[in-house]
Amino acid sequence: MQMVSNRPEINKGLTDLNTYQIKADALRLIPRSIAVKHNIIPMTIEDGTLVVAMEDINNVAALSEIAAVCKMRVVPVAADAGQIRQAIDYNYRSFGEVEQELNKVAPAPEPERAAEDISDAPVVRALDLIMSEAVKVRASDIHIEPQVDRLRVRYRIDGVLHEAMSLPLSSQAFLISRIKIMAKMNIADHRPQDGQLTFKIKNKDIDVRVATINTLYGEMGSLRILDKTFAARTLPELGFSNNTLEQYQKILKSPLGLILVCGPTGSGKTTTLYASLNGLDRKGRKVITIEDPVEYRFPDIDQVQANPKANITFASAVRSFMRHDPDVIMIGEIRDADTASMAIQAALTGQLVLSSVHANDAAGSILRLMDLGIGPFLISATLVCVIAQRMTRRVCPHCRQLTKAPIEAREAYSNEMGEERSEFYIGRGCNACARTGYLGRIAISEIMVVNHDLRAAILKGSSAEEIRAIAKKSGMVTMWRDGMVKVKAGMTTPSEVLRNILYTG
Repeated sequence: MQMVSNRPEINKGLTDLNTYQIKADALRLIPRSIAVKHNIIPMTIEDGTLVVAMEDINNVAALSEIAAVCKMRVVPVAADAGQIRQAIDYNYRSFGEVEQELNKVAPAPEPERAAEDISDAPVVRALDLIMSEAVKVRASDIHIEPQVDRLRVRYRIDGVLHEAMSLPLSSQAFLISRIKIMAKMNIADHRPQDGQLTFKIKNKDIDVRVATINTLYGEMGSLRILDKTFAARTLPELGFSNNTLEQYQKILKSPLGLILVCGPTGSGKTTTLYASLNGLDRKGRKVITIEDPVEYRFPDIDQVQANPKANITFASAVRSFMRHDPDVIMIGEIRDADTASMAIQAALTGQLVLSSVHANDAAGSILRLMDLGIGPFLISATLVCVIAQRMTRRVCPHCRQLTKAPIEAREAYSNEMGEERSEFYIGRGCNACARTGYLGRIAISEIMVVNHDLRAAILKGSSAEEIRAIAKKSGMVTMWRDGMVKVKAGMTTPSEVLRNILYTG
């Protein structure tokens, strides 16, 4: 055994494990039982040396046992005992226990293997750990992806993917088969499949939407975790600025017209539509939706699931809705000419229609409608307002600190806000935010209310740049500006605004 005790880290106070990313190759060297016994956590391997965090760096007996187990030189660094216990729980659950369970199962199953054999206890426990850990760190999606030499498991947290663990490639067939069984899918069919499953965490049912598809290295699984509290979110909870929120809430009281929410995939369009539904009078107004799929249930709203095989499309459903005396119609997305035409017709005949469309900004949504064959006169006659938005990560309030930002971030901020600033609030990473530095997301948006000047511009067939200029003159705050205002308030970071929003001037 060899131990090193003269490294400078040891004499520089406690190591903050909340901000340190524990390395998986270090975890593999020390069993959880040894880590718990001595309250230590392996941190990383540097130049053939294992660095471990421990409360008492002079505990020779513990260091001797650790060195004997890992057969490497050991360097102790001091850390808080509570942080070490948290790190053990967090890191060994997210990797060590899963790999340990999967090592108990036999070689990869044959496609015809009986379902009860694939559902043996180690695979069940491993998948439960993967899904439980995902819920624990607030992940919205789990991606199980076979690579050339490993099985990569990633979690999407606050819209960004993070690698959670790297498992033996031999475990891929077992995990995917177990997922298919739970989702009532055909385990012998390797073509793309969709399904749904439910699992329990602390007596709470968690719904999961599942999709599988074959890749070069085996089947890949994508699991969307459906948070049932999602349906209860309100507009104020999304982080709209006070002026935008007040404007939009007034517009939702309109008796008729078309309201659009636009942005790319993952920009929170559906989130805003659902929150808008929660802000409506559902006792005195009849509200009907057509969605694909219906993932969240709302009280006092009639929801319809799209089913192209049964000829229930967005367009055909809206056509049928007109015979049910609706006051408000929500269309999941306008993606084709037929749906766009029916949305316009419904708005013309006296309904308030809410929908989403893929466009980069508010002005671009008008050109998108024209591209789908809607004439300028119909757009100007029905369009009430457009909200363009992105969801950016919110700085974690528990670990945020003023930090010097890169030059491009400082320049972007100063160019928009007209003031020089070099430091911004940035999260260091802690247990509360799963060490990402961000906790939750916040909407960055622009709301374009269609007034007389904008209607005239639409009728003339003005360009997106001309429409945007008129909207700004009428008081529209751009997404870029809204983002930088939230940077100034310490709610998000310049890098998040730069990552999510294309500057349009």
